[in-house]
Amino acid sequence: MMQEQMRTALRCALQGAKLPFTEQEPLREHTTFRIGGPAAFWCTPQNTEQLQDTLALCRKNKVRVYLLGNGSNTLFADEGFDGAVVELRGLSPEVTGTPEKEDTVLLTAGAGMTLGRLCAEAQQRGLAGLEFACGIPGTVGGAVYMNAGAYGGELKDVVEEVTFLDETTTLRTLPSDKLQMGYRTSIFEKNPSWCILSATVRLHRGDGAAILARMQDYLERRKAKQPLEWPSAGSAFKRPEGAFAGRLIEECGLRGFTVGGAQISEKHCGFVINKGGATCADVVALTEEVRRIVLEKTGFVLEREIRVVK
Repeated sequence: MMQEQMRTALRCALQGAKLPFTEQEPLREHTTFRIGGPAAFWCTPQNTEQLQDTLALCRKNKVRVYLLGNGSNTLFADEGFDGAVVELRGLSPEVTGTPEKEDTVLLTAGAGMTLGRLCAEAQQRGLAGLEFACGIPGTVGGAVYMNAGAYGGELKDVVEEVTFLDETTTLRTLPSDKLQMGYRTSIFEKNPSWCILSATVRLHRGDGAAILARMQDYLERRKAKQPLEWPSAGSAFKRPEGAFAGRLIEECGLRGFTVGGAQISEKHCGFVINKGGATCADVVALTEEVRRIVLEKTGFVLEREIRVVK
C-alpha cells in the first residue's frame, strides 16, 4: 500500500511540474467493463514530454504505474489501483502518411488513437489492409501491445515499426521483426514498463468503396454475434490450441452462467458481460469456475485474455 509520504511527494512533484492529474479517480468510468475502484493518481499527459516527465516522477518517488489506453481489455480491482494510472489517449496526433512505393503507403498513428479512427483514416485514403481491425474497441497502443486480431488478421500483419519509451524513458524505435508479436502477445507485454508512443503500419492502395464494404461487413458480423449492448472486456479467454474458447464453454453447458453481476453471455459464450453491478471479484470468480469446469470436462486449459489489475 502506498505510504502517505510517497503520496504527498508525488502530488507535490506533479503540481510543481504543472503536469495534469487528479486523485481518487473512479476507474470504472474509464474501462469498457465499467468495473473498478479509484486510482490514487490519474495522470493525463497530452504530449510526449509530459508523459516522460510524469513517468520519471512516478519512478523517482517509487510509485507504481499502469499505462491505460481505451480500457477495453482491462479489469481493475474493486479496491482500485494504489498507484498512478497514466492515460495515453491524449497521445493521438493526426495520422501521417508516407508513400513508399506506387502501391504501398506507410501510416503512423499515436498510441492513444482508437483503431476505429485509424481504420476510418485508411479507408478515406483508399488504403487496404486494416479492415479486420475496424470493430476492435482498443487504441493503437493497446492493439500493438497484445497483437490484436480478428477475422484472420492481426496487427503483426501490417505493423512496420513502433516508437516507444523504454524503462529509462529513452525514446526508441523497433522494426516489426524485433517486436516478437505472436498470438495476443508482443515484446511490450514482456516489458510492461515500456510505453508505446506510436505505430507505423504498411498498407496498400485499394478501392475506397470496396474497403468500406468489407469494414461494414465485419461490423455487422460483430453486431450480430457479440453482446455489444453490454459492458464487457471483449473476448474473456484466449483461444486454446486446437479449439475455440466460446465453443468449449457452450459445450460445457455454461451459456448464461452467472456469478453476482457477471455472466457468460447468452449471445456469445466467449464473452463475460457486466449485467449490472458486477465487481472484479464476480468476474474473477466466474472465470475461475469456468476454467475449472472446462478443464474437468474437456481437458482444455483456458487462459484469461482480460488483464486483471490489482
